[in-house]
Amino acid sequence: MPDEVLPLDLTAVRTTRAMRYLRSDPIPEDLLWSILDVAIRGPSGGNRQNWGWVVVTDPATKRPIAEWYRAGWEALYGKDRARHLAGETELGRGNFVSADHLARTIEHAPVWVFPVLRDIGAAPGPRTGASIYGAVQNLMIAARAHGIASALTSLYSFGHEDEVNRLLGLPEDARTFALVPLGYPARGEFVEPRRPPVETVVHWERWGERRPRE
Repeated sequence: MPDEVLPLDLTAVRTTRAMRYLRSDPIPEDLLWSILDVAIRGPSGGNRQNWGWVVVTDPATKRPIAEWYRAGWEALYGKDRARHLAGETELGRGNFVSADHLARTIEHAPVWVFPVLRDIGAAPGPRTGASIYGAVQNLMIAARAHGIASALTSLYSFGHEDEVNRLLGLPEDARTFALVPLGYPARGEFVEPRRPPVETVVHWERWGERRPRE
């Protein structure tokens, strides 16, 4: 007899997108615990669960990291501001404007969450620790289910990873893998992000083998 198929509402999954205009209103701590408890149900390579989740709400901690974040943003994107605003880059004007807003205001997001992994080696390979991003997506979906917006970013570590680690008091064998600012949305709605039709990016058995969607 086949296993029971559980009813599943994928609305939260389909409408979890990067939202960078965040209100500064506090998020109740019981909601944060609920969101984090969903995050740790996510995948972990080898089921090692060698992670930690650093939640930051103190403006004194946010302030220097926000400055490092802005430095990373300017180094990578600010120099081409005119071209981005003119829509002449792959990033596009809309994405640039929203990401620029986040860079200028990120410390006002009431909660930051840093997913951290321990014992991954000083020079991890490109896939080392990558499974934590499934747990990060759990975090973002759970936040969205509570009406809380989020974004996934790592610009804070551009040239300042050691300083961030020290400021967060991380053990020597640990490193952050992202920064997820959380906040109630100040602008924008929880809608499905625009994507090309799924059949244009799915390959069957071999790359280039397409199949029409029934």
